[in-house]
Amino acid sequence: MADPYSILGVARTASDKDIKSAYRTLAKKLHPDANKDNPKASEKFSEVTNAYDLLSDKDKRAQFDRGEIDMDGNPKMPFGGGFGGGGGGRSGGGFSGAQDFRGFGGAEEMDLGDIFEGLFGGGGARSQPGGAGFGRRPPPPPPRKGANVNYKLNVPFTDAASRRDQRITLADGKTIDLKLSAGVEEGTQMRLKGKGDPGPGGNGDATVTIHVQPHAFFRRDGYDVRLDLPITLDEAIHGAKVKVPTVDGAVMLTVAPGSSSGMVLRLKGKGFSKKNGQRGDQLATVEIVLPEDMTDLAKRLEGWKDGGSPRDELGV
Repeated sequence: MADPYSILGVARTASDKDIKSAYRTLAKKLHPDANKDNPKASEKFSEVTNAYDLLSDKDKRAQFDRGEIDMDGNPKMPFGGGFGGGGGGRSGGGFSGAQDFRGFGGAEEMDLGDIFEGLFGGGGARSQPGGAGFGRRPPPPPPRKGANVNYKLNVPFTDAASRRDQRITLADGKTIDLKLSAGVEEGTQMRLKGKGDPGPGGNGDATVTIHVQPHAFFRRDGYDVRLDLPITLDEAIHGAKVKVPTVDGAVMLTVAPGSSSGMVLRLKGKGFSKKNGQRGDQLATVEIVLPEDMTDLAKRLEGWKDGGSPRDELGV
């Protein structure tokens, strides 16, 4: 079983800050947009993201450390499976990371007519024609459908926001392209009718629970997507057109002359979808990044002093 600590390259005693720092470093290095010619980097990125998702959740991390759950956050079954209806933890396969888990099921329904016949010897009170009564065997129940199946689907952050179709492999080996529903978010459940196990009365259903993976630099805020946008001092003073990543791909954004750190620039329709199909926005917060070598800048500013009072609003 994969170890999330070794995947992130941190000790089991690592702090939350150390875990986050290790994830950000690996995510930037392995992000698919920066490794388009290296398909293995995409797989490694997904593995690193799953490891961070588990360790950044205090409850899940504690459960993993106690050996109660595995790398995917699924309960470990010390007795080798669920009760009836098939074993648990069967992989749905494919890049989607779909998995299915079984609960109680598969047990034959008890025929109460047989019990009553045994107690009363086939006699006893009889009902009027058309009724069951103690002395008459009730009609057989309709054929039972196959067991329902539950899947967990890991969806990349950008795919969830733009509702890109997700290909998953079902337990029977067949693949389907799942269209994400409007308003999709962490924990959204989607029902696939007739995609469960086969049975005499037809197939059961499948339920897909969506897990939205965290992103290296995008953050969700309601239906909006937030991004810290670093710009140079020159771009802040003179203005510029800068390339900005969005969940739908990079776009050019105009930074006005005199822009300050903390200013928020809005990109309409680049957020998550609402249940009515409309989308939220992307909010880019400007961060001015000074040059690492300040020698030339210090010379140019020698003798100049900014006479502004940026902290007046703070009352100090």
